[in-house]
Amino acid sequence: MERLGTLRRNKMRITGAVAVSAALALSAVACSDDDGGSGSGNEVTIGFMGDLTGENSGLVIPPKQGAQLAVEQYNATNPKVKIKLKTYDSQGKPEQATTLAQGAVKNDKIVALVGPAFSGESQSVAPILEEAKIPSVSPSATNITLGEKGWKYWHRVVADDAAQSEGAANFLVNSVKAKKIFTVSDNQDYGKGLADAIAKAAGSKGAQTQTDAVDDKATDYSSTVNKINQFKPDAVYFGGYYAVAGRLFKQLREAGYKGKMMSGDGSLATGLIEGAGKENAQGALLSCGCLIDAEGKTNPKAKKFADDYKAKYNSEVAIYSTEGFDAATAIIEAVKAGKTEPEDINTYLKTEDIQGVGKQIKFADNGELAVNDIFIYEVKDDKLPLLGNSNEAKVS
Repeated sequence: MERLGTLRRNKMRITGAVAVSAALALSAVACSDDDGGSGSGNEVTIGFMGDLTGENSGLVIPPKQGAQLAVEQYNATNPKVKIKLKTYDSQGKPEQATTLAQGAVKNDKIVALVGPAFSGESQSVAPILEEAKIPSVSPSATNITLGEKGWKYWHRVVADDAAQSEGAANFLVNSVKAKKIFTVSDNQDYGKGLADAIAKAAGSKGAQTQTDAVDDKATDYSSTVNKINQFKPDAVYFGGYYAVAGRLFKQLREAGYKGKMMSGDGSLATGLIEGAGKENAQGALLSCGCLIDAEGKTNPKAKKFADDYKAKYNSEVAIYSTEGFDAATAIIEAVKAGKTEPEDINTYLKTEDIQGVGKQIKFADNGELAVNDIFIYEVKDDKLPLLGNSNEAKVS
């Protein structure tokens, strides 16, 4: 994920909503220093960085809570070395994330970082962590270029936008049967990268495409809406975050557009339904590399995690909560193995191959997850149930 675009970011069965209540949001922000250690020498500090109070915090609070749960469960085993989780609220702003990262390294002496959550802030923070030789594991930053920088201390537990664009394009062409696709972005790192990649992938599969961009700070998208209605596409795909997607989808429906509307992981939150209006949002489709498995259909760990998460937060597992838990677990496993120095943790990450609550945690040399699956969700009433893997999901 990123500051909505320069922010970011960026996956079978879901029966619960992915909503994050305002109360949970306030709770997550209040815990800037989570219980996690004795404060003695037998304690290390890992950070969590992302937008916890900004417009798209609904995408970041779930992975923060997942990471917090992983740390608390580890500390409850009374290990020799406890972990303190310190959160850094970047509000998804790269410039703010940069300052926070410098403080995390110099003042807080973090040994690893879960995050940053969004892609734009990841672009800004990774060079700082590289220089300091501190490993990071993002639960949600999906920009393609992040894995092409040659960074040695950077990792993520989510598929990149190349995998998402291929999966979404396959779904639109093969299941939705879309012959004409209009892609829209917020013209930021994450959104533009995703929209452009989907247009390219869909075009290679024979679909006719057009594209446009909107200002993420604007509220009137009539110019883009007019272009869409003139093109008469079978589907519109928006690359960006739910705040903008909600406004765009609302204006599309109000302008008479009847085709399919779809967005990516940055919009996989009930904030999309609230922004578009419940009636306008019905049938909207979402693609995501994230796995939301409240019933444990994928592996036994998923059900236990979903139950533990609900017991603690009184909320169903949501977007990236699984990935937040797995990102923290990757670091925790290193600490459990006696690796408490940043470089030792980083070396250990390169050798891991364990089943997470979502996916297999195994990193390629460039920090990418070894296995990349994309899943499709659909708005139904006020929920976002899973349709299935992008290669198998069907629309009614």
